[in-house]
Amino acid sequence: MGRSFEVRKLSMAKTQGAKIKVYSKYGKEIYVCAKNGGIDPDSNLSLRRLIEKAKKDQVPGHVIDKAIDKAKGGGGEDFATARYEGFGPGNTMVIVDCLTDNNNRTYMDVRQCFVKNGAKIGAPGAVGHMFDHQAVFQFAGDDEETVLENLMMEDVDVSDIECEEGVITVFAPHTEFFKVKNALAATMPDVKLDVEEISFVPQTMTPVEGDDVAAFEKFLDALNDCDDVQNVYHNAELPAE
Repeated sequence: MGRSFEVRKLSMAKTQGAKIKVYSKYGKEIYVCAKNGGIDPDSNLSLRRLIEKAKKDQVPGHVIDKAIDKAKGGGGEDFATARYEGFGPGNTMVIVDCLTDNNNRTYMDVRQCFVKNGAKIGAPGAVGHMFDHQAVFQFAGDDEETVLENLMMEDVDVSDIECEEGVITVFAPHTEFFKVKNALAATMPDVKLDVEEISFVPQTMTPVEGDDVAAFEKFLDALNDCDDVQNVYHNAELPAE
């Protein structure tokens, strides 16, 4: 499971066009977060987390500032969240999170991604119960027992810790995000976090093989090309490249 976060991280923004899409998605999400919860990151913790994540993904400062300034004005677009669930190629489970100013358009765009790629969109809750809403942190290391002891000393609620090929992944309830981050900074000040995010983590993984590999990757590309799609979560276990 930990490996899937590495793979997703490395696959982001491979081309300039992909980078522009990443910037656009962050800009929209920051705007909505600031508009709904306030423009001060010190009081709007969700906005602070989002800004830190954007900076880590090398989103330019002017993109972040423009989104916050836009929210400060109080006008602009009225975006709403939308979530779609279903089954992808290879009997995988998929959750698609969107921000939209037109629900009908977004639903049709997402549905076409499913239909054209041998996938099946389901009703709300179709697969969501098979994912856990988790805070996820990942960094280099090989002593998960010490990490667990450090977090327990800081009274952090940890769901699980994995250690695989010199990489430690910490899972915790999504409400514990800042508590985990602060605890890691206090007990392991030299650690560099490669992943720090709130995500839907699959309870079980589904190996994808043969022709389903290309079909699944094409399906993901189609979803990520949709302007309204912000995040795609899945339980596919793809072959190592």
